[in-house]
Amino acid sequence: MKAEQKVGFAVVGLGAIAQTSVLPAFRHAKRAKLVALVSRDKRKAEKLARKFKASAAYASDEFTACLANPEVNAVYLATPQSEHLSATIAAAQAGKHVLSEKPLALNSAQSAQMVKICEENGVQLMTAYRKYFEPSALFLKKLIQSGQLGKLDMIHTAFSELHVPGRSLSWLLDSKIAGGGPLMDLGVYCVNTSRWLVNEDPVEITAQAWKKDAARYHDVEEGIGFRMHFSSGLLVQGSATYSSVLSSFVFVQGNKGWACLAPAFPFDEQRRLTGKINGKSFERKFPVVDEFAPELDAFAAAIRRNKTVEPDGRQGHRDMLILEAMYESARKNAPVAVRYGIAQVAASE
Repeated sequence: MKAEQKVGFAVVGLGAIAQTSVLPAFRHAKRAKLVALVSRDKRKAEKLARKFKASAAYASDEFTACLANPEVNAVYLATPQSEHLSATIAAAQAGKHVLSEKPLALNSAQSAQMVKICEENGVQLMTAYRKYFEPSALFLKKLIQSGQLGKLDMIHTAFSELHVPGRSLSWLLDSKIAGGGPLMDLGVYCVNTSRWLVNEDPVEITAQAWKKDAARYHDVEEGIGFRMHFSSGLLVQGSATYSSVLSSFVFVQGNKGWACLAPAFPFDEQRRLTGKINGKSFERKFPVVDEFAPELDAFAAAIRRNKTVEPDGRQGHRDMLILEAMYESARKNAPVAVRYGIAQVAASE
């Protein structure tokens, strides 16, 4: 692929996140272009293809034909996580790069397979973590890494969203499709963002889940609180729940100062970063921006330059291992060590 060419994408799955965020982002992308759409409902795909100026539309059972389209260089998986593995295998074997929504898969066994198949076929695998490109999160990371907050003591983080029957996505409460409840859907942001901010991975997990409405949440947790222990001594206290209104934050405290980003994770609200360093308060506001176009462009740039993208599939897989440790800790009501030792996807030294 020539350096000046835009990378052609097929978007697979045309639910709310695709229609409101992913598809419009191609209008702002500089290195990525929308080529094709794939949906269970071909008429829906054709209608949205006309709206967003994609040249091709396919039904889900025509995915092989989509992958044979020479204009498609990469796929964006906006489907439920239960469908990520099969789509990734097909795409990788067809020589197409994969950008997958989070969480990367239903479980760590599947995410390991996704990493392995992409590496074996020489294609890129990226996990769709928007925070790596969002200005307020980048500012907070720079603040932490500069040492202005001093030695970090704790990070407090939470992400909640009220799940309303008949209005919210019902499959989010089906473990066979979602893999779990709010921890998989929302808590993964808390986990990955915390790791990314400090460039460190937790070594031990403690967690406790709850079900106030056991009849409704019979298959997944209603909420979960967790603590991640890091070898540096840092503790991250987090929670995710479906029984509270939409809210989120990241609060970082060190021996020289503190900083709080809120809201931290939704992409349609102004961000507000406040804090105090060496006794001096500060506040900075960040306007709403398109958080999906930079993600697309970063992946396209990595493909064109044949360089590993951040965050790649290995990072998504490590998060799956951490989430599973949280579920295990909650079941056992005991601390659980995070086991990163899957040989074929061990982190590069």
